[in-house]
Amino acid sequence: MASLRNTPAPAADPRDGYLDAARACILDVGWRRTTLTEVARRAGVSRMTIYRAWPDMPTLLGDLMTREWGEVVATRAAAADVVTAVVDTVRALRDNELFLRIVELDPELLLPYLLARRGRSQDAVLELVAARVAAGQADGTVRTGDPATIARGLLLACHGFVLSAQTMVDDQVSETDLDEELRHLLTVALAP
Repeated sequence: MASLRNTPAPAADPRDGYLDAARACILDVGWRRTTLTEVARRAGVSRMTIYRAWPDMPTLLGDLMTREWGEVVATRAAAADVVTAVVDTVRALRDNELFLRIVELDPELLLPYLLARRGRSQDAVLELVAARVAAGQADGTVRTGDPATIARGLLLACHGFVLSAQTMVDDQVSETDLDEELRHLLTVALAP
């Protein structure tokens, strides 16, 4: 039997470093001004290395958004209840620096995911929320209904709280007030 002590640790996926370089570029200059060549330069690799991983910037951006939003969601998915998990995730997405930079400089990047199709990260969120809804139904804390349909309804409602909350904040209503309103809406929507 081979010694575990001498077994090398699995190598980290080099693509993570490339995605980190892409993230840094987008934070600095925005998506439209970021090129695969610049990503390669920041990552310290050849352009061909990046082109072998991603044929174009939209494909790289899709992988970056999937990784970024997936991490945000995963760190909040274990909250005690589905309402807290969703509200915390909405707040974290709204405060995420990559998300904020995309909204600030390149908001059109988000339109396909709002108007034409779901992305991988949206599908992952739907899967997590549907599982949490089903678990809540099993323990009697969530109303009956198809968990997938309920999850999709919740995601649609949350889009506005992520993307448009800043348009509703002023001297009368804060983001915290809106988060509490979202908590109330979700609580009522899921009540058995």
